[in-house]
Amino acid sequence: MKPEGKIEPEIIIKKVKVHGHGHHGGAWKIAYADFVTAMMAFFMLLWILGATNEQQRKGIADYFTPTVIQMQASGGSNGLFGGKSVVAPEGSSVRPETTGKRPLTQAGSDLKPTRPDPKPGVHQPLQGQAGSKKASDEARFEAITRKLQTRLEADPTLKGLKGQVKFVKTRDGLRIDLVERADFSMFALGTAAPTTAAGSLVQTVAHAIEDTPNHLAVRGHTDALGFKSPGGASNWSLSTTRADATRRLLMGAGIAGSRFRRIEGVADTDPFVKNAPTDPRNRRISITLLYQDPA
Repeated sequence: MKPEGKIEPEIIIKKVKVHGHGHHGGAWKIAYADFVTAMMAFFMLLWILGATNEQQRKGIADYFTPTVIQMQASGGSNGLFGGKSVVAPEGSSVRPETTGKRPLTQAGSDLKPTRPDPKPGVHQPLQGQAGSKKASDEARFEAITRKLQTRLEADPTLKGLKGQVKFVKTRDGLRIDLVERADFSMFALGTAAPTTAAGSLVQTVAHAIEDTPNHLAVRGHTDALGFKSPGGASNWSLSTTRADATRRLLMGAGIAGSRFRRIEGVADTDPFVKNAPTDPRNRRISITLLYQDPA
């Protein structure tokens, strides 16, 4: 028993939590791993952009960008089969190919079968004939260009006019432009009478193209200067008569008349110097060797 009047002291127990280097949680590790993964993906993207060309990048983008129709068919991206399964929903192959003599039409389509092979002995035009003709024309045009440049260089009377002969490839064929300048005129002023130098130049061109099978087109051009004296003359009539005068010069040098297909004058509507309509270089004659196959 406790003696009467004596108070026992109260004992208080205080627990102190000591903070050391223990576990702090793992949330930061997840965030750091996400950051490292994002950086790795970023650097891989930079490497792909630098190591591929435009076509390859488009293919990669198409692979990861499926269209609505493709997703309906396969539920995935373009993939190896273009977003489709091995067998299409309609029951035919993705890309039907011909295994017999006559191509098969795809199931459900309204395409008609192709015609059977032509009868033996009947000549059919080949698609490669047009390409072979154009290739031969291209080679011939290159040879004519070199031949004409060599002849102009070798002729002392025409050597100074070499820069006035221009070669331009057009959709119609090889165009040879005979361009005038301030000190060289192919025709007398306001007329279709050729000068002596023009006759020699046209004759040289004729000898360079006389052995070719290509048909010819001759076009006359003028500058924008009009006629002062009335009488019905105009740049249209002048350009046309100069083109026809050139045709006669070519025929006189040995070019057959049956080779000409077009003789035309365009006045000043197609200037050689676009920003200077009155420049003397706009006065010119164009002789075009036409492709054998118009297509």
